[in-house]
Amino acid sequence: MESKFIKNGIQRKQAKADQHISAVAATIFGVLLIIAILGVVIMDGRVADVWIGLFVAGLTLVGTYILFALKVAPQWEKAVVLRLGKFHGLRGPGVFWMLPIVDSIPSWIDHRVMVTPFSAEKTLTKDTVPVDVDAVLFWVVWDAEKAALEVKDYQSAIAWAAQTALRDILGRMMLADMLVGRSAIDDELQKIIDERTTPWGVTVNSVEIRDIVIPQDLEDAMSRQAQAERERQARVILGESEEQIAASFSEASKAYVNNPTALHLRAMNMLFEGLKQKGALVIVPSSAVDTMNLGALSGLVSIAQNNVPKDEK
Repeated sequence: MESKFIKNGIQRKQAKADQHISAVAATIFGVLLIIAILGVVIMDGRVADVWIGLFVAGLTLVGTYILFALKVAPQWEKAVVLRLGKFHGLRGPGVFWMLPIVDSIPSWIDHRVMVTPFSAEKTLTKDTVPVDVDAVLFWVVWDAEKAALEVKDYQSAIAWAAQTALRDILGRMMLADMLVGRSAIDDELQKIIDERTTPWGVTVNSVEIRDIVIPQDLEDAMSRQAQAERERQARVILGESEEQIAASFSEASKAYVNNPTALHLRAMNMLFEGLKQKGALVIVPSSAVDTMNLGALSGLVSIAQNNVPKDEK
């Protein structure tokens, strides 16, 4: 993380160096320098050396002034101008002039939406589980004066503030709440970071949690727990189904309480359905055989099957 901040700082310094001298000013300076050289060639031997020297010195001074005084700010940037060390104003976007030596531009403020990735590694949750969390912060500078004067390096300060807030929130949350409540973490992070960065002229647009990584052993244990929970639910559903089936049989038995003929017919039908399949074996309780005269019925069915011609079998 620190190396990333150093790299970003180097890139910003390079960008400032590139914008220190604008291409327009450099072009004008080059043209004036060429004119001075051509003037020396043309005036050599025709004009006194004093006037040639004044001509070259004048063009050089004008070119140097334009080189350091003429600045061009891109559409998305503003330049913070200090005059003799005090804040003088904001300049840009577009072309503007400054007084060399007297004025200085310590920073160029980008007003586009910026993206800052940050993370919290090996952070303990409330239930002492180490987690690695990656997140992305979207923010924008709304006051260039505060961003330049209130904090030394506002981009690094925002990144560190975001990382600190993320660690603080993770330490106050349970792992289960964290895994199912990413949107709540995003909202709380945005609120905390925005409160810290508002005095710097920065507004946080949104925060998004990209990934939450837990230890592999814990991940395996959670997988086994989820599997056991699914098995428990399956057994509960099976028990409820058995209960419903028993209730259905109880309701059906009420139809045969006062109607033994119907009960006998149902028993005959069930026995017939079981015996009509070739090689079928039906086990009938002895109480059913005695009460419903199923012994005689089964004998008749067996005799009938034996009397069937072989070609029909």
